[in-house]
Amino acid sequence: MLTVRAPATSANLGSGFDVFGVALERPADVVRLKKADRVTIEVTGAGSQYIPEDPNKNTVGAVAEALDAPAHIQIDKGVRPASGLGSSAASAAAAAVGLNELYDRGYSREELVPIAAKGEAVVSGDAHDDNVAPSIMGGFTIATEKGVTQVDADIPLVACLPDIVVSTRDARNVVPETARVDQMVETVGNAAALTTGMHRDDPELVGQGMHDTVVTPARAKLIDGYEQVREAALAAGATGVTISGAGPTVIAACAEEDRRKIASTMLDAFGERGVDARVYQTRIGRGAEVF
Repeated sequence: MLTVRAPATSANLGSGFDVFGVALERPADVVRLKKADRVTIEVTGAGSQYIPEDPNKNTVGAVAEALDAPAHIQIDKGVRPASGLGSSAASAAAAAVGLNELYDRGYSREELVPIAAKGEAVVSGDAHDDNVAPSIMGGFTIATEKGVTQVDADIPLVACLPDIVVSTRDARNVVPETARVDQMVETVGNAAALTTGMHRDDPELVGQGMHDTVVTPARAKLIDGYEQVREAALAAGATGVTISGAGPTVIAACAEEDRRKIASTMLDAFGERGVDARVYQTRIGRGAEVF
């Protein structure tokens, strides 16, 4: 038997739609795997009542099939489904890393990314690498059709998860199909600033690079209180604020000394809208770990 801890992730980061992602120090899924004649799945933890245990409908079932690695798989969810924190990706990443080792398949971490993405597609409808890549590899990742580039960044973050459900499918339906040239130019500039900030471990540059005028405004309408929470976090010292993944989690980059104040302020801002929330004082962390 193997146990794998796979972290929550934050994808897009504003300017990096479907490309950027970071692994979070917390929360995380813990997945236990044991060789078996067929795939069976057991799910406990946050939101487990909404997660199917049928291997044909669960992310880890698709991963086990892709690796030809039948196992009894126990998933303890630390990452709530429909949170914008890569819940399905965390389970898929843990299964890919664990089954690869359990059956000695010999894939590298980068090679496991598209395999885990097939699992996430069971839930989201599309195979995207932006969540599974950081959950497997850790740090900051840039996922393109040619592969994944990874940077071991260290940036303090605050992730505030409101008691709101935003499905990935709904969030994709509101994404604009076109953008103006000036918006494209601004987005490229911000993405470049964010990438440089990750290399330098510079929260100011990372926060500056989170600004986005194309996808984020459209998705913000699905999150009650987003603008108020964003403004409150910036006033409390956040260097940048955006929607994590498809939402509803709101993520802020910041300096270490401002993290606690920002976390409290974001909770209060959601509370003023009558929305319950929980907050994670976290940072960019490691990828999936095998025990």
